[in-house]
Amino acid sequence: MTNALYAMNTTDIQRYPDNYEVLSTDAALRAENIACRLRHLIYSTTNIQKEDYLISASVTQGVEVRYENGILEILLPCLLPKRKQHRSTEFLLDPFTAALSQFSKNNPMPRFQHCVVCFSHIYCQDLPKRRVRDYDNLEQKQLLDVATSFLLTDGGGLLCDAYNTTELGETDCTRISIMDSSRFPGWLEERQSALQSITDL
Repeated sequence: MTNALYAMNTTDIQRYPDNYEVLSTDAALRAENIACRLRHLIYSTTNIQKEDYLISASVTQGVEVRYENGILEILLPCLLPKRKQHRSTEFLLDPFTAALSQFSKNNPMPRFQHCVVCFSHIYCQDLPKRRVRDYDNLEQKQLLDVATSFLLTDGGGLLCDAYNTTELGETDCTRISIMDSSRFPGWLEERQSALQSITDL
């Protein structure tokens, strides 16, 4: 891991973006695998409860949940992993679930009848734009299923529409916004006005 981080620090990302992508992906997956294995070790060998640990993990990762003006918003401090990276999905999914569970215990939760779930994939504007990935290669379904269990009457296609947008920002992150379908046009107009869309470049 130390060698991987050293190699990243000494690689010119502008001149060798492919090398940097391979190095950074390898380092990230190694770190996530280590974190997941350590979690399971803690659960099986200590008195720390899984739910308590994952709440702490969600705070450490920077998962944020808020509900304002009829819109529930969840901020994840990273881009969504690619499909079939199971360890990577677990690394994010468990704290995501714990954060929603904790929020629901302390706040009234909406129950949407017909909603729109918006995934805003925000890429750091200082890094190469070639990093942007296709939506259909991202792991969204499991996150949507978790949100459905807390917020939606039904996660089926007739009652829940999904929307994806790619934006540029100060850092990589993912924002999930869940709202009644009637609020979606206004939300979309606000987001397009407030943030620079990658399609404007």
